[in-house]
Amino acid sequence: MLTLIAMNAIIVDAPPLTNPVSEDPDDDMFLAAAFASQTKVIVSGDHDLQRVSGWRGIEVLTPRQFVDRHLGS
Repeated sequence: MLTLIAMNAIIVDAPPLTNPVSEDPDDDMFLAAAFASQTKVIVSGDHDLQRVSGWRGIEVLTPRQFVDRHLGS
């Protein structure tokens, strides 16, 4: 799975968010990258990120939610 991700990854140089979104400031870089790349889903078990799911149309899914929704049969 990691090889598949690495082979299809796109490097994004995202500017920092102008206003904090997550309660954990370290998590905002993931939101900034998703926003800059027009990504619609972040896969994370981080609870602070999950709380801001839906910000600017970006959904935060747990790994299990992602597998069930996008890789399940």
